[in-house]
Amino acid sequence: EPQLPIALTAHSVADETRFTAALSRLTAEDPTIRISSDRETGQMVLWCMGESHAEVILDRLAQRYGVHVDTEELIVPFRQTFAAASSGHGRLVKQSGGHGQFAVVDIDVTPLPTGSGVEFVDKVVGGAIPRQYLSAVEKGIREQVSAGVDNGYPLVDLRVTVTDGKAHAVDSSDMAFATAASLALKDAAANAGLLFLEPYDYVDVEVPEDYVGAVMSDLSSRRGRVTSSQFADNGRTLISAEVPVRELESYSITLRSISHGTAILKRSFARFEITDS
Repeated sequence: EPQLPIALTAHSVADETRFTAALSRLTAEDPTIRISSDRETGQMVLWCMGESHAEVILDRLAQRYGVHVDTEELIVPFRQTFAAASSGHGRLVKQSGGHGQFAVVDIDVTPLPTGSGVEFVDKVVGGAIPRQYLSAVEKGIREQVSAGVDNGYPLVDLRVTVTDGKAHAVDSSDMAFATAASLALKDAAANAGLLFLEPYDYVDVEVPEDYVGAVMSDLSSRRGRVTSSQFADNGRTLISAEVPVRELESYSITLRSISHGTAILKRSFARFEITDS
């Protein structure tokens, strides 16, 4: 499996038109290449076997397909969640001739355990928000959750409970309630404060016994937590660890150097964890 990620971008508008097709052809030719398009960061990521392999691929793109690309810093997709339970108030009142816009939404937000996702709960009573607008309220909440309210990082692990609101017989609309719900979530976030959540990967490294100490030391320097170490076949040891994704961008290169090319590396997504930055 290719383990070195490199973010690519087309060098010019002319290259952009041929960029995706050329990458598709390369992956068909070379099974050690993997291409991933990250919808969240907008980056096209080339996964390859190492620096020399990457140079060969980029040269092939230019010489064979006439596509020139630039490399850029890999963006690590963080998340955010609420630091504490909070309440929010969203109010949209606009009048500019003819029909105006009117909607009021009150919510309670409760942080949930990691991996819980986002829950939407309706506890409106007495028709304070007419039933036909509740779907718009949920849409406004979920769109703001995806967009984030600070630094553009999506929000996760929350229960959003709609508790109250107000409507106008003429000036209320789906758009008005979606906007008011979005404002309520921003208000709740400002009241509670937000925590950063960092992505972690599971990392499995199999190496000869001579390199176990060096590999463990390097993993620790990357804020990794070694979870197990067990003997494998042929005098080798399998080391398992959990490591922040942002510490792994060039890890395969370092590991190759530490182990003199004898290590086998596997990694997969683990979870998000609270971090200071």
